[in-house]
Amino acid sequence: MKRRTFLSLGSAAVAGSAFGARTVFAQTKPAKVLRFVPLADLASIDPIVSTAVATRNHAYLIYEGLYGLDANLAPQPQMAEGHLVDDDGKRLTFKLRSGLVFHNGEPVRAADVVASLKRWMKRVPHGITLADRTESLEAPDDRTVVLRLKQPFPAALWLIAKATPSTMPEYLANTDPSQSIKEAIGSGAFRFAPGEYIPGGRAVYERNDRYQPRQEPASYTAGGRQALVDRIEWRSIPDVSTATSALITGEVDWIDQVLPDVLPLLKTSADVSVDRLDQYGLIGELIFNHLQGPTANPAIRRAILAAVDQTSVMRLTMGDDNLWKAPIGCFTPGTPSANDAAMDVLGTPPKSKAEIQAMLKEAGYNNERLVGLHASDHPFYGPMMQVVAARLTEVGFNVDDVTMDLNTVYQRRLSKEPLDKGGWSMFITAGNGFLDFSDPASPNILRGIGEKGFYGWPTNAKLESLRNRWLASGDLAEQKQIAADMQREALTTGHWAPLGQYFQYSAWRNELKGMNKSPVPLFWGVSKG
Repeated sequence: MKRRTFLSLGSAAVAGSAFGARTVFAQTKPAKVLRFVPLADLASIDPIVSTAVATRNHAYLIYEGLYGLDANLAPQPQMAEGHLVDDDGKRLTFKLRSGLVFHNGEPVRAADVVASLKRWMKRVPHGITLADRTESLEAPDDRTVVLRLKQPFPAALWLIAKATPSTMPEYLANTDPSQSIKEAIGSGAFRFAPGEYIPGGRAVYERNDRYQPRQEPASYTAGGRQALVDRIEWRSIPDVSTATSALITGEVDWIDQVLPDVLPLLKTSADVSVDRLDQYGLIGELIFNHLQGPTANPAIRRAILAAVDQTSVMRLTMGDDNLWKAPIGCFTPGTPSANDAAMDVLGTPPKSKAEIQAMLKEAGYNNERLVGLHASDHPFYGPMMQVVAARLTEVGFNVDDVTMDLNTVYQRRLSKEPLDKGGWSMFITAGNGFLDFSDPASPNILRGIGEKGFYGWPTNAKLESLRNRWLASGDLAEQKQIAADMQREALTTGHWAPLGQYFQYSAWRNELKGMNKSPVPLFWGVSKG
């Protein structure tokens, strides 16, 4: 990030060029460059500090973890050769596979892995869960990691495998987890090119020639990660028509998430493939500030849940009924944790204005201002907030719908100040249907750990107790009941408001082969030409 380069993005229609300037690379043979259009630009390079989708996708490109998940969602070794369990299940010993090298040329040591895990365990909910059950985490030699638990905890390996990878050199991993790292150095199949990073414009990744992939076939985040292109360029193109034009004319190769309006056009192109790579979809979330303003009152939050009709939000945002599902509860439809508990408190089917105003009167609402952080540049969060704000205004809330770009939302949501000092009441985001909402342990927003938790900072001891019971249980029927109990507690207290499940299509040039079906865009195994 010491050197900045400028990328000119045009706004041409289909017949024109999407880019005003091209980068020319001096080399003996043409590099295989994959040009990717993410839904949002890369604002943070730190997967521990930021929960942004772009940061998570960036992490999968350059970092690895001890274990990954295969297509059956079972933990499989990645950086590790394997592990041993002894001391009645209280000690896990991992042996690193040979040949692991960081992008700066230094060998990966167990001390680097331990420091990276400890940073994860201080900030990320899954990591905090494991930290609470950990006696010690040590590196007795350069290839051995020893995790000692306070008591047997069968979910430990699953938590490590499901985590967004973040193994980095020890000196970077020692960065305070509340502060962003200054360098992005991992050991994965691709390396980050900091000199070509333009926040809001471009991020570049180059093939890591030192990388030695595992021999097993790739399977979701497990197995061999074969880098089959020389360079990956993330190009931020906020204008939908410009991005669509660039794909059709071959100026970009892959659009991560295609907006519903342009699906028909892309499907008519003989040079483009369109498919749903992520079968789990995304879960829309309306997040409340539990510390400040009217939304600190659970009765007000319950009234908001009752007012918001998920069907209206989804239909006006996504259009085609095949692209969304509503109403939903706290967990992804079709997963073992999905249930119908307390769904009657939601605003689907729509409740009358009189019903909502009666709830507001009982809650003691006196026209206090609600500040909504409205990401107007986001193709899904923006329309969702527009629908939510209009509906809340209609039924009697005093809504200050403050428009800004998504990166400003990311900054504003950090504030715990009162509303008149830059604080907020609500914002909209989305979580991955598999990574974030397939089980009670994963959703950041279902934690009840107050200011140590996700934005909004809810405190709920009952939710925490239920989550711990779910993690300790090995019985599927019991886990399903616990999930229902958690949903009932979350919805009846207005912990957050689910807005529906929506599905994204990806589109890519036909010369790309080996596209991965997964909840996140994975670039290994993808070839061009």
